[in-house]
Amino acid sequence: MSNAVMEKRPVAEAPRPTSLSHARLPRWAPVIIAAVSIGVGSGIGTVAGWHSKVQWGLISALVFVFASYAVTSSVEGKRQAKDRVATSLVWVCFILAIVPLVSLAWTTIVRGVKVLDGDFLTHSMAGLANTDVGGGIYHAIIGTLEQVGIATLIAAPIGLLTAIYLVEYGRGSLAKAVTFFVDVMTGIPSIVAGLFILSTWVLTFGMGFSGIAGAFALAILMMPVVVRSTEEMLKLVPNELREASLALGVPKWRTILKVVLPTAIGGITTGVMLAVARITGETAPVLLLVFGNAFINNDPFSGAQSSLPLYVYEQYRIGTEASFDRAWAAALVLIAFVMILNLVARGIARWKAPKTGR
Repeated sequence: MSNAVMEKRPVAEAPRPTSLSHARLPRWAPVIIAAVSIGVGSGIGTVAGWHSKVQWGLISALVFVFASYAVTSSVEGKRQAKDRVATSLVWVCFILAIVPLVSLAWTTIVRGVKVLDGDFLTHSMAGLANTDVGGGIYHAIIGTLEQVGIATLIAAPIGLLTAIYLVEYGRGSLAKAVTFFVDVMTGIPSIVAGLFILSTWVLTFGMGFSGIAGAFALAILMMPVVVRSTEEMLKLVPNELREASLALGVPKWRTILKVVLPTAIGGITTGVMLAVARITGETAPVLLLVFGNAFINNDPFSGAQSSLPLYVYEQYRIGTEASFDRAWAAALVLIAFVMILNLVARGIARWKAPKTGR
């Protein structure tokens, strides 16, 4: 038997690839370019005599984009420079979007905290002249809570059932018609909803100005938002869950109630809360139907009421220093109310999210 040993030929080393790595800009380079761009933009604005900081910011943004391309092109090449320009444009658009929001929030906080205290939250404008210092928003808070609450009780069930029909049952011309009218209602201006309720509830039926009239108009504005958000959440539920439930002999209505809705409850709740936040700041329907009231009215079904958006409008229209302070303070409370609604929506969505076992 041959004991020949195979000779091991030396494996030739693979040729090393030519150098494909280019010089790279350090991570802090965009920060330096941004700082230099801000300095250049401020200098150009100063020399040109521009007093608006917005103009300075736009010039700085343009300088930042072009400087990023020039520096990256000279160091890393044109391909990387194009990528850097796209990234720079994204950052510029983000800053342009966030600056007005931060400015609005900062201005509202600075001007709103002047008179925002316990007395402001627990007193109304009863017996106080519009030019006097003092007063509060207690009556407006009650009106807002009652009107938005009634509108939610009306719009949320109708919107939810409409969305269930469109997703689970809707076939044919009726579903298309419902979808079309929901799309139309989404774009209806708030003043149109107010005029509709004014012409029917107030003028035709003679029910008078009240919180319930404003709630009806707010419900009209809220319904299409609830329908659209709920419809999208129901469509995200996997069809496998429906099919598995139906294969076990569970009726379709029970499948929707026990499988589909619990799976989508987080998104549905978030959509309802966002719809509530949208109608909370509406002024036109409240101005037409609730009519405003300086006194506390706990009955939304009788007599004029107030609300936070209407209170802000009325106080700012007066034009005195004291009314301006009250308007900014009420606006701050309104923003806080909307923020709390969003936090509650996130909490409910996380609490009701389906639990996945490992």
